[in-house]
Amino acid sequence: MSTPFPFTAVVGQDDLRLALLLNAVSPAVGGVLVRGEKGTAKSTAVRALSALMPEVDVVSGCRFSCDPDSPDPGCPDGPHTPGAFASRPARMVELPVGASEDRLVGALDIERALAEGVKAFEPGLLADAHRGILYVDEVNLLHDHLVDLLLDAAAMGASYVEREGVSVRHAARFLLVGTMNPEEGELRPQLLDRFGLTVEVAASREPDQRVEVVRRRLAYDDDPAAFAARWADEEAAVRARIVAARELLPSVRLGDGALRQIAATCAAFEVDGMRADIVMARTATALTAWAGRTEVLAEDVRQAALLALPHRRRRNPFDAPGLDEDKLDETLEEFGGHDGQGEDGDDDPDPGPGGGPGGQPEPDDAPQGDGDAAARPEAGEGGEPQPSGGTGEQSPARAAEPFRTKVLSVPGLGQGAAGRRSRARTEHGRTTGARRPRGALTKLHLAATVQAAAPHQRARGRSGPGLVVRRDDLRQASREGREGNLVLFVVDASGSMAARQRMSAVKGAVLSLLLDAYQRRDKVGLVTFRGSAADVALPPTSSVDAAAVRLESLPTGGRTPLAAGLLRAHEVLRVERLRDPARRALVVVVTDGRATGGPEPVALAGRAARLFAAEGTASVVVDCESGPVRLGLAGQLAGELGGTAVTLDELRADSIAGLVKDVQGSRRAA
Repeated sequence: MSTPFPFTAVVGQDDLRLALLLNAVSPAVGGVLVRGEKGTAKSTAVRALSALMPEVDVVSGCRFSCDPDSPDPGCPDGPHTPGAFASRPARMVELPVGASEDRLVGALDIERALAEGVKAFEPGLLADAHRGILYVDEVNLLHDHLVDLLLDAAAMGASYVEREGVSVRHAARFLLVGTMNPEEGELRPQLLDRFGLTVEVAASREPDQRVEVVRRRLAYDDDPAAFAARWADEEAAVRARIVAARELLPSVRLGDGALRQIAATCAAFEVDGMRADIVMARTATALTAWAGRTEVLAEDVRQAALLALPHRRRRNPFDAPGLDEDKLDETLEEFGGHDGQGEDGDDDPDPGPGGGPGGQPEPDDAPQGDGDAAARPEAGEGGEPQPSGGTGEQSPARAAEPFRTKVLSVPGLGQGAAGRRSRARTEHGRTTGARRPRGALTKLHLAATVQAAAPHQRARGRSGPGLVVRRDDLRQASREGREGNLVLFVVDASGSMAARQRMSAVKGAVLSLLLDAYQRRDKVGLVTFRGSAADVALPPTSSVDAAAVRLESLPTGGRTPLAAGLLRAHEVLRVERLRDPARRALVVVVTDGRATGGPEPVALAGRAARLFAAEGTASVVVDCESGPVRLGLAGQLAGELGGTAVTLDELRADSIAGLVKDVQGSRRAA
C-alpha cells in the first residue's frame, strides 16, 4: 500500500484543510465540494484526510460495516450476533467518473433470483463507503444516472437496488467529498446543494510558498515513507484534536442569538430552502468544538457562512459562486453579531472594478452616437461608424436578457453520452425491445427472458415451481432515452452585425441557447469570424460558463469571412469526432448570411456549407437579418448546409411557430 502525502504537510490551502477537518469532526456537516484549477493539491488533501479519520467499530464479517452498537435491522448480511465486532480504519472509497451503475450500488444475481428466489447480492461502492469517505474526483463530469443515485443515497442514508421486483436495501451514510475544475463544466443544482461546504482553491502567487510546495513534493517523491515519518508527530496531534473535538461536540451550545444570526444570514442572501440554515448551524458547532469552546460565537457563524453559502448563491448557471462579505458583516452586526466584525467601522463598500457598489457595473454608458447607426437600415459592410483608431472594431455589446428557447434536436437515433437533447440508445429510458447481453447483464427484459426459457423447461427436467433459467436465456432490455450533443456555435461578429441593439439581441439569443445546452448536458464550442479570419474562441468543452464569458467579451467589426468561419467549424468537428465519435454534433450558425472579403466570397461560403451537408451534420441557421429590406441570405445558407433557418423571434419557445423544431440534415440517421 502506498504511503499517502501527509495532510499536515500540505502548504497553504487553509480553507480547504479547515473544511475537510470540520467534516471529520462532524460528518453531519454534509461533505465538501472543492473547486479549483488543476494542480492545486485538491486530490492530495482529500486522500490525506482518510489517514486522520478515527477508527470505526464494525460487526465482524459484515460486508456493510454495521455499527455493533446499533446494527442495521435490514442489513442483507443480518441479523447480527451481539458482541462480535472489530476495529478498522475509516475507508476512503473513490468513485471513478466512468463507473457503471452496478459498480456504484451493487449487483443482484438475476439468474439465481429467477431460478431460486435467492437475493444473491454483491455490494457496490456505496456499501464500501458506509461510515467512511466517498470521494469523487471530477465530480462535475459524473454521468447523470450516477448523480441521481448519489442524490438518493445522500438524502435517505440508504441504497436501494431493485431489479424486476427483487429488492435489496442497505445503509449508506458517508462523507461525500468532490473535486472539480470549473473550466470543465458546472454541477447540477441538486447535487451542488447536497454538498455541505464548498471551497475555492488556487495556486499561490507568493514565490516563497511555491518554492516550499515544490521542495516538499520532491522530498515526498524521493522517499514517501521517510517524508511521512517526519510529519508523524503533526499528524498524530491533528488526529488527537479531531477525537477531542468529536467528544466535545455534544456539549457545544448553539444559543438563540447565534441561531438568529444564521437564519438572518440565509434570508439576507436569499438561499433556497432550509438546508443552508441547517448546514450553517452544524458547521458553526463543529468550528466551536474544533476551537475547544462550548459556546458558538459570531465569528463561528461568519466562518460557517463563508463555507456553506457561496455555492448556494448561484441564481443561474452563469453566476459565479461567491459571497459579499460586507453584506455578511452588516447582517451579523444587525442581528447581534459583535465578534470579529467591523474592524474598520466602514459600512460603505468600496466601489468595485465596474464603478458601482459591491463591484456591480454601472448602467451602460457607451456613447449614444451608435444609436443612429443601430436604428437605420444597414448600408452594407462598413456602414457602421468606426472608432477614431480606424480598426473597424467596436466595444463589446452587452447581451440582452436570455429567454427559453425551442428544443433543437439532432434527427435520427444516436448512442452518445446521456443527456437531454436528442433521441439515443441509452441504459436508461423507455424499453423498446430485447437482445442478448453483450458482457454482464445490466437491465433484464423479464418477458423476453421467460419467453426464451419457457420452451426448454421439460428438457431441463423442471419438477418444481421455479423456472429453470440458463445464461443463454437472459435478455438485455434495449432502451431509448436522450443524449447530450456537441453544440458548436459559429457566430458572425463582423461589421454588418455590429449595431449595438442588434448585437445585444444576438448575444442574448446565443446566451439563451447556452442555457439550454447547460440544462440538456451538452458540450459546447464557439467559433467566431470577422475581419479576414475565423477564430476558435472556445474549443469544445463541458463548461457552458466559459462559453458565456467568451461571448460577453466578443468584439465586432470588419468584413464577413463566412467561408472561413464555416471551414474552421468543420475542422473543429473533424478533430472532435476523433476524440468522441459517439457524440453527434449540432452546428448553430448565427449570422445574417452576408459574405464579403476575398474573391467570390459567396460562392466560397456555399462550397464550405456543402461540406456539412455532405457529411449529414445537423445544422440550424439563426437568421439575424433586420431592417425593412430582407435579402434572405441566411435562408439560402441553411439550404446549402442542408439544415433549417429560424429568426431570432422564432427561436423563442413561446413563439407561434411551435415548441419543438427538429434540425434537418441532408442525411438522416436510422
